[in-house]
Amino acid sequence: MTTWNIILLGSIIVLGLKAIGWLVPPKALDHPVVARVSDLLTAALLAALICVQTFGAGQSLQVDARLPAIAIAAGLYALRVPFIVVVPAAALVAALIRLVT
Repeated sequence: MTTWNIILLGSIIVLGLKAIGWLVPPKALDHPVVARVSDLLTAALLAALICVQTFGAGQSLQVDARLPAIAIAAGLYALRVPFIVVVPAAALVAALIRLVT
């Protein structure tokens, strides 16, 4: 199976799942438990994606300049610093660490 076959198969599957989603009655989605789970699941998937992209290197974990940069970004967000300041600050920290090491 070629890469393009896999991409096409994945696209068809996603389209099918999306079509099935339209068949779910709105009343089922209005239930408080379903709404809460969907909200929490979205945040959990985003956090998992950030962790994999930050610490993943193939099949292993890699700790490098990205870890302190994420820590600085999280600290600045905790202090409610604007996004326009957080991103350059984290990038600067990562760049300085990579320059030193």
